[in-house]
Amino acid sequence: MRVILALPFLATLVIAGPACADSVSNGRDLAQRWCSSCHVVGPDMKGTDIAPPFTVLARKNASNPQWVRSWLSTSHPKMPAFDIAREQIDDIVAYLGSLPQK
Repeated sequence: MRVILALPFLATLVIAGPACADSVSNGRDLAQRWCSSCHVVGPDMKGTDIAPPFTVLARKNASNPQWVRSWLSTSHPKMPAFDIAREQIDDIVAYLGSLPQK
């Protein structure tokens, strides 16, 4: 009986795994397209010293992804105003969460 009850939970984990990988990949692509003119987005990319690298953002905000969501959903003087969908914000947050926290 316990095995039968666990099957829906296990199916959810299997289905959620690739979606998370897709979110990370989509977030990386969005960050490279929209953020790389100021931020260093990935280890093999160049950026400027105008804004902190994504590795620093990930390290500082790993425990508070909701703050990142809030930051990306409002305009700021130092950042251009993006018309960004909630799903795209979630993808960027997923990418930040995939970066090393050290």
